Formats: sequence, structure tokens, C-alpha cells
Amino acid sequence: MSSQAKKGSGGFGAIFNFAAILLAIVASWFIYDKVMGNPANFVGGNRLGEVLPGSYLGIIFKGGMIVPLLISCILVLLTFSIERAITLSKASGKGRLNVFVKNVQNSIAADQIEESQEACDIQRGSLANVVKAGLKRYRELQGDQHLENDQKVVALQKEIEEATALELPMLSKNLVIISTIASISVLIGLIGTVLGMIRAFAALAQAGAPDALALATGISEALINTAFGITGSTIAIVVYNYFSTRIDGLTFKIDEAGFSMVQSFSASLKK
Repeated sequence: MSSQAKKGSGGFGAIFNFAAILLAIVASWFIYDKVMGNPANFVGGNRLGEVLPGSYLGIIFKGGMIVPLLISCILVLLTFSIERAITLSKASGKGRLNVFVKNVQNSIAADQIEESQEACDIQRGSLANVVKAGLKRYRELQGDQHLENDQKVVALQKEIEEATALELPMLSKNLVIISTIASISVLIGLIGTVLGMIRAFAALAQAGAPDALALATGISEALINTAFGITGSTIAIVVYNYFSTRIDGLTFKIDEAGFSMVQSFSASLKK
């Protein structure tokens, strides 16, 4: 991949990330104000009054202005989870990676380099991209009469490392957004909890009989934001660990294929 292509890809990625987050914020406010805050969810159509029995949307609306931020976190998490799932699916290529690596190892051992390159064209994943780059250099070094054997091995290792370095950023891209949501979702929820408890204690502090509606609203705000924040954080942690595990597995296969290629090349030079 050329440096210009990488810059173009990075620029598009930044625009996509900004647009996705902005749309999530707009969508979350629409859901909060128009769907959850629909007058039909409240007694007498008054959004400041009591919630109709069984209206869970109205109950969540009572969580206050922190709720749209928590909804935004969940929508951003959903967006980038789908994006990572699609990207990693393409990066994994076609077929089982174990079978592909085994077939490549056997082909290299039999000096069937061209056949292995054709298999890479069919597999079409990140692993195949690295292996194909290594195989191309493998064949070039076999016919190079100007380098010593040790230099050839180092040259092949360098080619594989460079090809791997081009693939890895694409695999882990946007995971930082998911990990950030895992951290801030629960914190935003705690902010809502504190604000709700402040409102509840303010209702209790009034002279005479406490304002029952204000007290109930404050407690609802606290509990709803706590539930939303913990739920979003929990889902984000699970998603992050899942994608990290998939990336680690793919990276291991790339390292395994590269090591096998270098070992086979080194052995062929000693014959």
C-alpha cells in the first residue's frame, strides 16, 4: 500500500468517525426528546408530571439530560462494533486460517511458490497479503547472486515485517473508541446519579412535607443513569475483549506463517 493511499484512507477514516459520532448525538437527542419524551407517555400529556403506569420510555425520560449522552455512547458503540465486525471479517479472508497456513507451509516446503501466491489471491485477507508479499520477495531472493545467505534471510524477514506493519493498524483501528466508551459510559452514568441524588435531597430539604414528585424524580434520575451507564460500559468491555481476541488470533497466524516462511527459506539455502 502506498503512503498516499494510506493518507487517503486515514483522512476518510477520520471523517467517518466524526460523522458517526455526530449522527449518534443527533439521533440520541431525537430519541430522548421525541420518542421517550412523547406526551403520550405521561399523565395528562405533561412531560413534567407523572409517568403513565407501564411506560418504560417515560421512566427513562425522567433520567434527565444525561440520558441522551448515555444513548449516544450506546449508539457509537453499536456503530463501531458493526464497523469492526465487517473489517475483521474481510481481514480474515476466505476459509479457515489454520488450513490456509498449513497449505502455504506445505507449498513452500515443496518450492511451489507460484501456487502459494495463487492461494493468497483466493484467500484475500490480511494474512494472505503478508504471505504474498513474503512469497514474492522469497522468489526474488532465490535468484539473487549478489547477497550472502544471511543477508537474504534478513531481507526476507524485513519484507515480512514491513507487510505486517501495514496490516496491523487496520486491524486495531477504532478499538480505542470502544475502549473509551467502556471507561466513560459508567462515569457519565455516575454524573447522572449524583445529579439525581442532589435533586432528591433538595426535595427532602424543603420545609414542611417533602415534595413527593420531586423526590421520586430525583431517585428515578439517579437509578436510571446508573443502570444506563453500567450497561453501556459492560457491553463495551465485552465487545472490546472479543475484538481484541480476534485480532490477537489473526496476528498469531501472521507471525506463524512468517516464521515458517523464513525457516523454510533458510533451510533451502543450506541445501
